[in-house]
Amino acid sequence: MNDLAAPIAATDYPLLNAFWTMLWFFLWVLFLMVLFRILTDIFRDDRLSGWGKAGWSIFVIVLPFLGAFVYLIARGKGMGERDSRAVQKRDEQFRAYVRETAGPGPQEPTKADELVKLAELKNHGDISEVEYEKAKAKVLA
Repeated sequence: MNDLAAPIAATDYPLLNAFWTMLWFFLWVLFLMVLFRILTDIFRDDRLSGWGKAGWSIFVIVLPFLGAFVYLIARGKGMGERDSRAVQKRDEQFRAYVRETAGPGPQEPTKADELVKLAELKNHGDISEVEYEKAKAKVLA
């Protein structure tokens, strides 16, 4: 049998090599996530001019490691603040949407409303005069 055509066996790839491969793959994915996060932050920032956005984008794309480190050092604190503001804005929009959709909630009845209900109950004979006076005193107290 030809050795070149044989499939790679598990014994040909030791466990430590598998660990290192997974580690490098994880770090590569992590670095790509950081780059996308930086590019998203560059274009989300309203205070950065068009030339500034273009410059940072070119710097991060052409020299990714150096560009990412310099961006995080120079503008890292602002990234967190911009994220905080964006989250607060989305939360306020969501709450406004819920308030608008749900409509006005049940309002607490006023004393006048309760007295009107008591008078109706008394007039219909559902409660006696004594019960009416007790409930009226309780409402007015």
